[in-house]
Amino acid sequence: MTACAIEAIEPMIEAMAEDRFSPGAELAITADGAYAARLARNGDSWFPERWTLDGPEPYAVPLPGNQPEEPGTQVLPMGDGRVLIHRPIDGRHTFALLYPTGPGTGELPLGAVECPDAGTPLRLLPPAPGGDRAYALAVGRRSTTVWLVAGGAFGPEYVTEVPGRCSGGVWLDRTGRLLALDREVGGRTKAIVVDLERDGEVSLLLQISAESNDRLLLADADSGLLLIGSDAPSPGGQERLGWGVLGSTLPVRFPECLRIDGCALTPFAIQPGQVLTPESCGVALRVDGPAGSWVAVWRPSERQVRHLPAPEGWLPGAGLWSRDGELQLPCATGEMPCGVARVRAGRPEGSAEGATSESEMGTGTGTGMEIGAGMGAGPEAALPAPVAVARPVPLQQAPLGRLVAKAGKPGNEVTKLVTN
Repeated sequence: MTACAIEAIEPMIEAMAEDRFSPGAELAITADGAYAARLARNGDSWFPERWTLDGPEPYAVPLPGNQPEEPGTQVLPMGDGRVLIHRPIDGRHTFALLYPTGPGTGELPLGAVECPDAGTPLRLLPPAPGGDRAYALAVGRRSTTVWLVAGGAFGPEYVTEVPGRCSGGVWLDRTGRLLALDREVGGRTKAIVVDLERDGEVSLLLQISAESNDRLLLADADSGLLLIGSDAPSPGGQERLGWGVLGSTLPVRFPECLRIDGCALTPFAIQPGQVLTPESCGVALRVDGPAGSWVAVWRPSERQVRHLPAPEGWLPGAGLWSRDGELQLPCATGEMPCGVARVRAGRPEGSAEGATSESEMGTGTGTGMEIGAGMGAGPEAALPAPVAVARPVPLQQAPLGRLVAKAGKPGNEVTKLVTN
């Protein structure tokens, strides 16, 4: 499917352009879906806020400090309910754990990271599986440093330095060992794997062709489903959204239904628990178009995207699936500061070309009130007509390993690309 070979790291890498961190969701959610955190606004000031999502009803707890937070502050929920906060201050990056203490906020300082170049950007990675550790990326001119900023024995700890400038950040397993990053070297971006338990050993994860830019957008550890962004299938160099399965000999596919003129599709959640059937995993997409932003649901086994109006106050890009196929979308409004809209996005009956089934949505609030809202037709978006499956085109001989027992051990497979 893709390249996954242990390769020698280039000793010399040219300096690259300014780093481009992808904007994340407004709400960060733990891997198990129990807690979330965001920066909430009160007038012109910002303060951390923790959400509890695993109870009968969601509720939020404000965690304000002695003064409003500055621009550039980041928060991340931990598995025990505390919130990690990252504050850039005068070229230093300080970290602390916040927790509620009756009417106030407790703060446990963890230490700071000082980068050699004061202008080096540093950002938190998505919540790690397990919830007891948190990592950050510091992107320099020629290399990227991975830091363990919470969960270590003595404050922030250096993990490894990766040649090249890295962005993204996707966890490939349930233990927090295998971290996928998108590394830019020589003007090309390829997804790599960093093995955090083997001294930061780096191996190539994704290469559809030598000249393509191939990024890993999202992954599910249960099924091995990968959501990929690549310009390989587009002669004009426009990035397409595709999917594959980690360790599979099947080709990477770029469905036509995931290409909507004038709209950008960003996957943000994959249905877990589908161990042997990655094709049946529900994938939640954020759609940004001229009419605004809304939600869409797609499965690899289907040839259609089902569009759903975004619930009022949805925090764009935030959401999670239950194992039985319920999509949960956190939202916040003035009247409902903490709520979760629940969408039962079941598979449509019949074949992949069958009619779209209706979705049911309800919103649970932190006060115990439930508001039911019927879902009508989705925002207008012209979907391409289904086309015949193209003949697989071998792009390159490239090994792909399962990355389970020993990360990065290659097999022997053929890289292919299919659009359908």
